[in-house]
Amino acid sequence: MEILKTATDWAKSEVFSTQFFIIFGILFVLASLGFWQLGKTDIARAYIIPFLVAGILLLIIGFGLVYTNKLRITEFETAYKNDAIAFINSELVRAENTLKEYQTIVFKAIPLIIATCALIIVFIDKPIWRASMITTIAMLIVILLIDGTAHSRINNYNTQLQLAKELLKN
Repeated sequence: MEILKTATDWAKSEVFSTQFFIIFGILFVLASLGFWQLGKTDIARAYIIPFLVAGILLLIIGFGLVYTNKLRITEFETAYKNDAIAFINSELVRAENTLKEYQTIVFKAIPLIIATCALIIVFIDKPIWRASMITTIAMLIVILLIDGTAHSRINNYNTQLQLAKELLKN
């Protein structure tokens, strides 16, 4: 029963954490509106669309993750009561797959994309390209910050799942 509480606490922490995607999404949209209303230079006007797109993407990510994690909270108790071992095994598989995705996407692909965007800023002088690359870097940094803490939580959750599996075997 302890693993059910651990799973529920983990999912609640994820809901809290993913709300920051929504907050940053709103901030990006508001910044876009600010550039639209107050931007006088070409570079300031170039930020309108990139910030709006980044804000919408962050909002989609945030609402999607909040929704799926809230659903997961309600499904945990039912799945655990039906078959505790199957619940733990399915959560272990999901946690390990998520950890692999973090290693590939969050800790390798995103830094490469940030470096590529930084190089584009250096070599391309058009305002829309610079604004787009700077916005992309800012959005990816937000994703790295939020997913960095999520990685730590799911790693701890995975450890707890492995311990619970061992306890159920005995």
